Amino acid sequence: MRYGMAGGGTEAMLRVLGIGARIDLGDLYLSLLREGHEVRVHAGDPSYAGCFAGLLDPVTDWRAELDWVGRDGLVLFEKVGRGAEQDALRQAGFRVIGGSALGDRLEYDRAFGQATLREAGLQIAPSTPFDSPADAAAWLKEHPGRTVLKHDNNARATFVGDHRQGADVLFQLSRTPPGRVLLMPRLEGVEVGVGAYFDGRAFLRPACIDFEHKRFFPGEIGEMTGEMGTLLSYEGADALFDATLNRIAPLLAAAGHVGYVNLNMIANEAGLWPLEFTCRFGNPGFAVLAPLQRDGWGDLLGRMMRGGAGGFVTVPGWSVGIVLTVPGFPEERPGADPAADPPIFFHEPPNGGELPHYHFSDMRREGGQLFARRRTGYAMVVTGTGPTVQEAQAAAAVRARNVIIPDLRWRGDIGDRFLAGEGARLARLGWLTLPEADLQANAAADIQANAA
Repeated sequence: MRYGMAGGGTEAMLRVLGIGARIDLGDLYLSLLREGHEVRVHAGDPSYAGCFAGLLDPVTDWRAELDWVGRDGLVLFEKVGRGAEQDALRQAGFRVIGGSALGDRLEYDRAFGQATLREAGLQIAPSTPFDSPADAAAWLKEHPGRTVLKHDNNARATFVGDHRQGADVLFQLSRTPPGRVLLMPRLEGVEVGVGAYFDGRAFLRPACIDFEHKRFFPGEIGEMTGEMGTLLSYEGADALFDATLNRIAPLLAAAGHVGYVNLNMIANEAGLWPLEFTCRFGNPGFAVLAPLQRDGWGDLLGRMMRGGAGGFVTVPGWSVGIVLTVPGFPEERPGADPAADPPIFFHEPPNGGELPHYHFSDMRREGGQLFARRRTGYAMVVTGTGPTVQEAQAAAAVRARNVIIPDLRWRGDIGDRFLAGEGARLARLGWLTLPEADLQANAAADIQANAA
């Protein structure tokens, strides 16, 4: 099924078979369709039935589609946890993008990820793995402090504690279901990520630098949501990339990994402190990157699946992505009645060059009307780009205000932390070269923050 206007990338027509639980990369598939590629999608979790209904036509059995996609097409896995299946498909001659068994372990097994970073020569923050929440709680009572709680297999969202003795983390542990967890001290500094696409042999250049905004409310207040918006660029990441993520390239190559890899870290005056891997297409990260990838997803995915391209063409400047949500986000409502899904309207319907800045998420179309699904409340991501952070922010905000949904919520401060001193601090530490306009915007705020 095609949606929107044709045009875009330079890649010859691809057949793409997407495999996920709830079609997390739905906007990527819509982009491929607009570029003229053929797409079939499998959503494996029946509780997510209805996601992208009327926009994409899911297939029920992805293995039955392997003859259709063939050895010249692309099999795209959305999530970690199925790396062994991907490795087996590659052994059978299929071209697969998504991850690998190694990627699964780097992301899911927190202690293994930290050990891998240490073996690659990186300094890591102290961390202690536990087989159960009860064991972690007993240890924390003996070693009180501001603490971060992480879960193996991404079983639950990371919890960043604020209490100086760790009382809030102890409470979280008391209601955490059985499973392995990891405790780390909460570090002060700039939280920053660096990511790049790996083609089975090497990372495609350039890498990107990103600044995620994970809490529900402006000013980094409220519960951790996964992500409410992101600021990123394909410029300025080289120093961080070479010092951290690129050091594990030989390990990824030996594993035959093909997919996006991101490393989140804290940067401060004591150095870089890598925290965790993401070995999949980040959400909403993939959407925020899209407008900076000049030749579209077909071109980029084609380069990844063939290998050896070395790089791809990007647009200079910054991209800001804003997540638009409705209740019940950030909680999921498995039994939500589709009749309660709110309609989506636009002051100016996005068409042509505007449409690629509206990245659909958990929505459906019925009778020509778009609806945001109450199942997750995660409606869409809007993006704005520009040569400076301020221009990218302004462009994203204009598009967010163009969307009308009953009970719509979104953060209007994505990128403000960077302008308030994070960018200047990274530049002062030698990890980022800022454009002159951004440097001037950061300077006064940084001086003021240091004085305080």
